[in-house]
Amino acid sequence: MQINKAKKLNKLASILWISNLQFFVLQFLVALSFKPSYSIKSNTISDLGNTVCGPYGERLVCSPDYAWMNLSLAVLSLTMIAGSYLFLRLSKHTKLEVIGFSMMALSGLGSLLVGLFPENSISSLHLLGAGLSFVFGNLAIILISKVHANLYFRRISIFAGSTALILLALLLTNNYLGIGLGGIERLVAYTQNVWMATYGILRLKKSR
Repeated sequence: MQINKAKKLNKLASILWISNLQFFVLQFLVALSFKPSYSIKSNTISDLGNTVCGPYGERLVCSPDYAWMNLSLAVLSLTMIAGSYLFLRLSKHTKLEVIGFSMMALSGLGSLLVGLFPENSISSLHLLGAGLSFVFGNLAIILISKVHANLYFRRISIFAGSTALILLALLLTNNYLGIGLGGIERLVAYTQNVWMATYGILRLKKSR
C-alpha cells in the first residue's frame, strides 16, 4: 500500500474511533430530559433508549429523547465497524490483530442491536447486542494491545480490558460493589469507548 494512501486511511480510521466520544455527549444530553431524574448509579445506559414511560424492572423509566440515544448507538456502531475494518487493512495481519479487530467490529454490531432493539422491545436481541459489545469489545482491547509498540499503553490496555471482563462477571451475578447496577455497567461499557478514542489519538499522531 502506498505511504500517502496508508496515512490517509490511518487518519480516517483514527478519526472514526475518536468520534465514538459522541456517545458520552448524547447520553448526557438525553439524560437531562429523563424523568423523574436520571441516576448514574441506579439507571442503566439502556434506560436512556427505552421508548415508553413507566415501570421497567424495579426502575421508573421515562426518556423523552430516547430516539437520540438510539441514533447515537447506531452511529457508534458504524464508526466502530468502519474503523476496525480500516485498521485491519493497515495491520500486518497477525493472528492477534485479525481476531482483535474482528472482535471490535462484532462489538460494534452489538451496539447496533442495542439501538435497534431497545430494552423494552425484543429483550433477547437487546441482551444479545449488549453481550456482544461487553464481551468482544473488551477482549478486543486485550488482543489488539498485545501488538502495540508502546509498552506503557499495552500494559494499561490489557489491565483495563481484563478488569472490565471481571466486572462483567460481577454484573452478571448481581454483585455491584456498592456502585449500583448503572455504575458497574458503565465501567464495563465505557472502558472500550475510552480505549478506542485513546488508540485513535495515538494512531492519529503516527499519521502526521
